[in-house]
Amino acid sequence: MRMTPRRLALGMSLWTPNLWSGIRVKRFADDWTSATVELHVNLITRNYVKTAFGGSMSAMTDPYFFMLVMHQLGSDYVVWDTRGEIEFVKPGRGVLTARFEVPREKADELRERARGGAKVLEWFDTDITDASGDVVARVRREVYVREKKRVTAQVAR
Repeated sequence: MRMTPRRLALGMSLWTPNLWSGIRVKRFADDWTSATVELHVNLITRNYVKTAFGGSMSAMTDPYFFMLVMHQLGSDYVVWDTRGEIEFVKPGRGVLTARFEVPREKADELRERARGGAKVLEWFDTDITDASGDVVARVRREVYVREKKRVTAQVAR
């Protein structure tokens, strides 16, 4: 069964760590250039002072940049999420949203830079916003890209 943006969004929303953390993937774009993810702050997902737990805000941003890059580049490339940074700007309440974008031009640039097996590290940025559009946190994620080594078959004589 081929992975479609709709199937991946549903699967990621039902994936136990996301399901229990109040994280819902609203959508992946059909061309894999963007994704929208929500965090529902509630009794289970809030912290001691009744605002969004920072770990949940970090988790809601964890795999999405690397997934967008991976789906655009295809199976000839190794793509990993290597590290992340988060700056908490204000307390998060209600439904928080993060939008991830990897334009086709950026994916093409990464493909070219990784050609021949070169290791590429690229930072991507997004904001987590609340229902009124206020920035709750600023997030940076670093993605690793490398073209896979091609194995050539030796013909036995």
